[in-house]
Amino acid sequence: MSLNEMMSAYWSGPELATNGLILLNLVGALLLGLMVGYERAYHGRAAGMRTYGLVCMASAALTIIGGYPDFWFGGHGGAFAPVTDPTRIIQGVVTGIGFLGAGVIMREGFIISGLTTAASIWSSSAIGILVGVGFYMAAIGLAVLSMGVMIFLSKVEKVLPTRHAVAIMMRFKPNFVPHEEALREIALARGYEIAGGSLTIGSEAGKQEWRFVALAMSKRSGSSLSALASELSAFDGIDSFQLSHARN
Repeated sequence: MSLNEMMSAYWSGPELATNGLILLNLVGALLLGLMVGYERAYHGRAAGMRTYGLVCMASAALTIIGGYPDFWFGGHGGAFAPVTDPTRIIQGVVTGIGFLGAGVIMREGFIISGLTTAASIWSSSAIGILVGVGFYMAAIGLAVLSMGVMIFLSKVEKVLPTRHAVAIMMRFKPNFVPHEEALREIALARGYEIAGGSLTIGSEAGKQEWRFVALAMSKRSGSSLSALASELSAFDGIDSFQLSHARN
């Protein structure tokens, strides 16, 4: 077979039709990924529309090409390419997305953020895979469900019984020795309890530093951050402190 014949095979009717079908699948995956990513971008998250769109589209591309081995390399791939196992492609996609999802998870002390974004990136990848294998209705349903979870679930959480948590760091003045039992009693008086296993104690230059998570006793109990800050500012033994909502 001459070089011209080999090159023309890439532009044959069946080859172009297959490419067109693949492109339609990629466009659909891109649109669905953008739809899910818009919600994250609207709320100022690290991964936005571009990330979701690319992940979803790439997942579809990596999956759909496994369904057309006979059209690989201008229609000559089926003669010498190994039989494709779509599950191996999906495994590769899921592994790669795992690293991407880990990149948006951030931790600072007891504060962990980005878990929802990472989980939704996994969901976006699954949408792309569903588009790639041709389960279009399932892909649309997964996209709608993913958006619904991220948009409406937070409103449902506000109705359900919850207990908010506050991450607290206190650095005491030199030679001041705090007592754990006294600290727990102070927390209880303000509607909080120290979460089990969260207390860590350090020391530098004669100053002890205590870090822990204060968990509200109920949904409506617990002083506000501003009230806690005012009380800590007036405490003689504290050199500095930091308060923040412990959330993910």
